[in-house]
Amino acid sequence: MGLGGKIASFRFLIRDRDSKFTCPFDEFFADAGVTVVKIPQTPWANCYAERWVRTAQSECTDRMLIYHARHLRTLLGRYAGHYNGHRPHQSRQQRPPGHDTSVLVPLTAPVQRRKVLGGLINQ
Repeated sequence: MGLGGKIASFRFLIRDRDSKFTCPFDEFFADAGVTVVKIPQTPWANCYAERWVRTAQSECTDRMLIYHARHLRTLLGRYAGHYNGHRPHQSRQQRPPGHDTSVLVPLTAPVQRRKVLGGLINQ
């Protein structure tokens, strides 16, 4: 399934009520000690995941020619690293999620551009 040893660090699996999630799917996670939580049947219940999917699609996958599943996984992994580590978020006063909001770093060096995803995104 590709989770490796990471499943032990999960406490909850939040999922929607799609029919593709069968009883064996839930049992797999329950056997590993993960509590499966089903969201209510409403379009706004999973708004954070929906927003991330929309952002990833508009900023990343819509602008790239994807060759195969491995290429897509690599692309989305790099984009998720950029999204969580460098991309400014309006709800966090234009700071990325991984940065402390109380620390301000003075600009002492010249500003340099770094290419992400082959130049699709510049930091």
